[in-house]
Amino acid sequence: MFRLEKRPTPSTFWSWGTPVLAVILTMIAGGMLFAMLGKDPVLAIKAIFWEPLFGANASYFRPQLLVKAGPLILIAIGLSLGFRAAVWNIGAEGQYIMGALCGGSVALAAYPAESFLLFPAMIIAGALGGFIWAMIPAILKIRFGTNEILVSLMLVYVAENILSAMAFGPLKNPEGFGFPGSRNLQQYPSAYNADLIANTGLHWGVVTAFLAVIGAYILLNRHILGFQISVAGQAPRAARFAGVNPSTLVAICLGISGALAGLAGIFEVAGPGGQITDSFNVGYGFTAIIVAFLGRLHPVGILLAGLLMALTYIGGEMAQLSLSLPLAAIQAFQGMLLFFLLALDLLTNFRIRIGGLI
Repeated sequence: MFRLEKRPTPSTFWSWGTPVLAVILTMIAGGMLFAMLGKDPVLAIKAIFWEPLFGANASYFRPQLLVKAGPLILIAIGLSLGFRAAVWNIGAEGQYIMGALCGGSVALAAYPAESFLLFPAMIIAGALGGFIWAMIPAILKIRFGTNEILVSLMLVYVAENILSAMAFGPLKNPEGFGFPGSRNLQQYPSAYNADLIANTGLHWGVVTAFLAVIGAYILLNRHILGFQISVAGQAPRAARFAGVNPSTLVAICLGISGALAGLAGIFEVAGPGGQITDSFNVGYGFTAIIVAFLGRLHPVGILLAGLLMALTYIGGEMAQLSLSLPLAAIQAFQGMLLFFLLALDLLTNFRIRIGGLI
């Protein structure tokens, strides 16, 4: 007979142990899924987790780890601040798109001007684009009490349609023979987010992601705002008695997460992405939700989770090529991480009793 017994206090062991167990269970369940598809589960798991780091072509794939992890970490850090305060921004994908559009538009409007001020201007425009898009659900929640989950999520689809309209319209490359998509920013030196050290994948977006991790850690552990964020999420009534203004906190959390998502967008379109196209967004904003929870909403945990999720992206692409695994199977494998994490989170606040035993 199984029953759940609430713990007097949340378990620190399970709080940090569940992500590890979730990864292990994901590998087991994923292996079963791959076996059902007629693939060797051991080879599939090896292709995802081992080959990108230690395989024959690892020297090429290791830099890609930073390229993929940068936007995931940057977006997840912003989301984690809101999630800690029970402000649920599910629309980071839209803010990522708008950051790319706003920052990329600055570069395309200035083309072919050469100036060292152009790239900083693109970064500012990208952050503002994401910030403004995130402030829409923030203002609606503060003024009318709307649900920020629904509003931010619906705005993703609005952003996707704006992206498509811009790629086929005003931002379309006039020298692109009618094909949709902007000029390639990788061929525009003043706007290109190139590797700071050649062939390492370390560009300004990755540097900004690491700075965001450090900044978030300091904010949460050394600043009054970090204390207010934590209290608001854990004890809303106590937060009000402590003088925390819920409306201000909503605006701050959504604003920061939107700005960081916008930065991820501009660093991506000016670097690895290169172009504003109707297929520019690849789901980083949604995947970052998994990264945030897998990292326990802790900056260092998010850093590690971002690298792990980036590894599944790269390894998944390798598995598709080498083992002919379908994309849907790889996406299901990645989704299992969040499923098992949320399921096992139960152990943080409850213990399982079998009869009279723990």
